[in-house]
Amino acid sequence: MPFREVNAKMVEAIVQPGVKMFSQRGAMLAYKGDVSFTPNISGGQGGLMSMIGRRVADEQVPLMTVEGDGTVLFGHGGHHVHVISLTGDTMYVEADRLLAFDGTLQQGTMFLGSQGGVMGMVRGQVSGQGLFTTTLKGHGAVAVMAHGGVIELPITPQRPVHVDPQSYVAHHGDVRNKLSTALGWRDMVGRGSGEAFQLEFSGNGVVYVQASEEKL
Repeated sequence: MPFREVNAKMVEAIVQPGVKMFSQRGAMLAYKGDVSFTPNISGGQGGLMSMIGRRVADEQVPLMTVEGDGTVLFGHGGHHVHVISLTGDTMYVEADRLLAFDGTLQQGTMFLGSQGGVMGMVRGQVSGQGLFTTTLKGHGAVAVMAHGGVIELPITPQRPVHVDPQSYVAHHGDVRNKLSTALGWRDMVGRGSGEAFQLEFSGNGVVYVQASEEKL
């Protein structure tokens, strides 16, 4: 794994010759060795279609390509950082949650309507995600940001997990998710918070939840 958690809000990345890494632009705090940082305009490992997808999704989170031989300290905005390892499956995460990730991972975008139809689109509005989310697929590591730290909740067929949309960070595995109402109609009257809805995750995988309802 190229990332080592230095403390709750900072990670150290090992940059090796011939192996690219991507990070949020401006997330570099310090580095040692012969390392270069260049703006990424090709959409990461997803190429042109990833770039087009981000344009359609109106994502305003520019990436930079990190290459060379050395180590880099990453952090951003004082947010808590959590490192996630992928072993061939797909992770779903918001672009603004991404601090840095392996260049071996294939990046793309997914229309939320393809996961739950109309309710998938409603979910995007309730959670503040919009209509699209970012996908990372393959073998590698990802450093994500959150408010108040992150906890990993396992998802099993016998025990689905319900998450407040505002506390959701990311998920991966063979997971199905849908938006459901947490309260009856009478209970919802007079309530303006998003807690009237829940994200329900079922299948086999992991969902990552932050200790806050604050978005980045």
